Amino acid sequence: MHNFDIIDDLEWRGAINQQTDEAGLKKLTSEKAISLYCGVDPTGDSLHIGHLIPFMILKRFQEAGHHPVIVIGGGTGSIGDPSGRNSERVLQTMDQVHHNEVALTKMMTNLFGTENFKIVNNYEWLSQISLLEFLRDYGKLFSVNTMLNKEAVSSRMEVGISFTEFTYQILQSIDYLKLNQNHDVQLQIGGADQWGNITAGIDLIHKIEGSDREAYALTIPLMLKADGTKFGKTAGGAVWLDPEKTTPYEFYQFWINQDDRDVVKYLKYFTFLSREEIEDLEKKVETQPEKREAQIRLAEEVTKFVHGADALAEAQHITKALFTGELKDLTASEIEQGFKNMPNVEVPAATLNIVDFLVDATKIEPSRRQAREDVQNGAIYINGERQNSLEFEVDPKAAFDGKFIIIRKGKKKYTLARVK
Repeated sequence: MHNFDIIDDLEWRGAINQQTDEAGLKKLTSEKAISLYCGVDPTGDSLHIGHLIPFMILKRFQEAGHHPVIVIGGGTGSIGDPSGRNSERVLQTMDQVHHNEVALTKMMTNLFGTENFKIVNNYEWLSQISLLEFLRDYGKLFSVNTMLNKEAVSSRMEVGISFTEFTYQILQSIDYLKLNQNHDVQLQIGGADQWGNITAGIDLIHKIEGSDREAYALTIPLMLKADGTKFGKTAGGAVWLDPEKTTPYEFYQFWINQDDRDVVKYLKYFTFLSREEIEDLEKKVETQPEKREAQIRLAEEVTKFVHGADALAEAQHITKALFTGELKDLTASEIEQGFKNMPNVEVPAATLNIVDFLVDATKIEPSRRQAREDVQNGAIYINGERQNSLEFEVDPKAAFDGKFIIIRKGKKKYTLARVK
């Protein structure tokens, strides 16, 4: 515990936005293994890479010997957090909330293992509090004036906020109190927008347990890209941690395609590489940016962390095959991943002459004349092999378990034909 200062390390990684008491937290974390928590509401059945931002911090604490706790908000998730939104959330059914809880629990266990890690659900204690208890035991300790000043609420005063969402910060404060009392949790971490909710929790702990009770807050900066846009949002929507929603190949490609101006920041934030290795990669970004070594390391590390070594190997295999055009070794499931977002057509299971195939079956070529010209000029590849004979017959059963035919026209224009 003593030779590694987790707070210094987080500072170096650019991972700290605000803390309530830096010196106190430094002293506490250097003296003993602490329990800390972060909450996630089950608003969907998959996490996306935006959620990884606080979880990476929990994981760093875990690696340094501390005890992370994740609170799944079965209670809070059923009413909705006002922060970062300018309208009321649509309430989910309890069945939907439960379905999401099960999916998220599985995902967290993948990231954190079962050693030295706990998942709890705030429905457990929040559902036990009666309305009168809520008002007497907790409502009395919150000043409406203070609550109105919290950013998550004040930003909504123009458009309006329901009483339900207004009380969210009281519920989150009760979470911190219960975790402090029952699980010895002394630190809550969250995004920059959670500062008001987390400090409200510390105030509640001090009012109930006494002002000398140790409880800290640490928030994480809003992650912005060099162009000023929010990290994790792409033109195609969110990048999910669920491999069914974002394949490991797409996930790997997302990280490989990061801007030179952002890659070092992400290496510090999303990988467990040492300071020396990151500084070495930083030099390479400056001296040999065309090699993209930093991006490749980033993609390897994050894909392996989220999806495991086998999925990483598969993503690398697909990437290499598409880069070199050597497609023969790909499995049908790798084809499914690698070509998910490329143009897709359906073709019959019959063997066809190459010109008929390109014009009638796939509509890749606009006319027979153009198809013949492209074939004879060597611009057409079927399943990775150049075909320049007009006599060539395209056999759907020839490769990929008879499920797919891959057509490449020119340098990079791929089309996936699915055999019906």
